[in-house]
Amino acid sequence: MAEDARDPIMTCHSGFVYTDDFTTYRFRDDHPFNQMRVVLTKELLESTGYLSEKDIIAPRLATEKELLLAHSRSYIEAVKKAGQGLLTVEEGMEYGIGTEDTPMFKGMHEASQLLVGSTLAAIDAVMKGEVKHALNLGGGLHHGFERKASGFCIYNDCAVGIKYLRQKYNCKVLYVDTDAHHGDGVQWAFYDDPNVCTFSIHETGRYLFPGTGHVNERGLKEGYGYSFNLPIDAFTEDDSFLHVYEDAFSEIVEFFQPDVIITQNGADAHYLDPLTHLCSTMKIYERIPKLAHRLAHENCHGKWIALGGGGYDIWRVVPRAWAQIWKVMNDDIPFQGELPGEWLQKWQKHAPLPLINTWNDPPGACKPIPRRREINEKNKKLLEKALQLIHNQKKYNSIQ
Repeated sequence: MAEDARDPIMTCHSGFVYTDDFTTYRFRDDHPFNQMRVVLTKELLESTGYLSEKDIIAPRLATEKELLLAHSRSYIEAVKKAGQGLLTVEEGMEYGIGTEDTPMFKGMHEASQLLVGSTLAAIDAVMKGEVKHALNLGGGLHHGFERKASGFCIYNDCAVGIKYLRQKYNCKVLYVDTDAHHGDGVQWAFYDDPNVCTFSIHETGRYLFPGTGHVNERGLKEGYGYSFNLPIDAFTEDDSFLHVYEDAFSEIVEFFQPDVIITQNGADAHYLDPLTHLCSTMKIYERIPKLAHRLAHENCHGKWIALGGGGYDIWRVVPRAWAQIWKVMNDDIPFQGELPGEWLQKWQKHAPLPLINTWNDPPGACKPIPRRREINEKNKKLLEKALQLIHNQKKYNSIQ
């Protein structure tokens, strides 16, 4: 057994992928997807003293050959034309470009190309042993499809990254998505691949885009049994979210035995997020990365690449939530207490509302949910069904 698995080394050398150019991925000023959240997170971490220049991994542009791992040539050409102002509205509709969710903007191909390349840089740093873990908050665009933009996502860096891992490093990849929205683009890209296991915990599609991610979405052909979904009820709170996530994730890792774990860390399950209906607090953003960290050490020699994703309260929620991933990656101990005063002072004058000055949410800030018992019971039954599917698949595999 590997040393990492016997005695996890939880103080780790990790890499933080960053460039100011992440902000070039910008649809329009009033669009909810705003990469300033990555800048805010980086500066928050620098203010704590836990991030310095030596930790930074410079991203690169993905090549067209790399984009073709998950996207069609005709789609890539359409994105290029859109970024040059040469794609008509009618042409754009075929590819999901120019919609309310995913408007055209100047240079959109290059901006999207950079986000994909940043995920590939994170992957290479981990797989070459340059760092134990890598965090790329500029990535996590999990809704993009082979030939269609969707849900603020143009190129799907998660899907390209997993294809890249399969092709270059011949790895079994576990993809774990805790965004409030179902990781549909990644799931469908690997729906028939038994070497890629996808696990998404998200708000039920009854109320939220993209409307997919049901428990019975299990995969196709050789990939049947390697897709797992936990569509939790709207207004789910911390304890129920964590119960479902932690039990299912642990069982899936034990079943699948991955070589590497990729996590998509959307920060939109928080009760302050304006686009979703879940009611979690900062508690889950301390625990989500801790479990990923431990399971990576215990099962795949620490190989863990964490990506960003959703998160639309960019002032009060996302920087605090995403900073916890980096802290846990490095020493497994979440931040506690007050946020750095210099960061609060700098950004409060830009924020449209009062910033929260502590890592934890203020006591009583999230109002009690009247249907708590009913919601928790529904999620518990959902988990039981998912665990039974995992156990059935393990049994099936053992007799093949």
